[in-house]
Amino acid sequence: MRVTETEVPGAYLITPEQLTDERGSFHEALRTVELEEVTGEPFRPQQINYSTSRRNTLRGIHSVTVPPGQAKLVTCVRGAARDIVVDLRVNSPTFGHFDGTVLDTITARSVYVPEGVGHGFLTLTDDTCICYVLSSAHVPGTQVDINPLDPDLALPWNFTEPPLMSHKDTTARSLTETLDAGLLMAWAAVPPAVRDRRRDDEHGHRPRR
Repeated sequence: MRVTETEVPGAYLITPEQLTDERGSFHEALRTVELEEVTGEPFRPQQINYSTSRRNTLRGIHSVTVPPGQAKLVTCVRGAARDIVVDLRVNSPTFGHFDGTVLDTITARSVYVPEGVGHGFLTLTDDTCICYVLSSAHVPGTQVDINPLDPDLALPWNFTEPPLMSHKDTTARSLTETLDAGLLMAWAAVPPAVRDRRRDDEHGHRPRR
């Protein structure tokens, strides 16, 4: 698999190498050892969730408080979705920045979302199914929800009609309100390997992978 860092430090796009023949295709979706070599952090799945959505459904922006913290591996196993990650780590050099990609079953790509980074997606087809592999089990009261239509974030969802959203997401706080509520992870809590890579990037010494 090919692992490349996004514009949000510590968040990665994972592209598998697919083997195809007349029967169909096969690919490895994840090797935790390889992912951990890149991130410098252990990734031990504790819970797996699935969501199924109609076309033009918008879910997010979601994260989890630290503690307990939660990293996730997001994959589209049916249909297609425009996926976006947002840096929500206070004092991060890229705080409020985002990166987006299309997840589908053709490329079989996944997105690794580290602790403290927000995540959301807009479905592009009916019956889109998203799989979330989580590093921690759900703890009630720890979820952080930010309105995906917050004008300060100005995320490029590119929908052509009002999206379907839950009441929880529609009424979620803005980024500024969430910051003021003290719910966001601090950049200082990010693993040193990620912060060191960011400093290298700023000085033009991005490590090769």
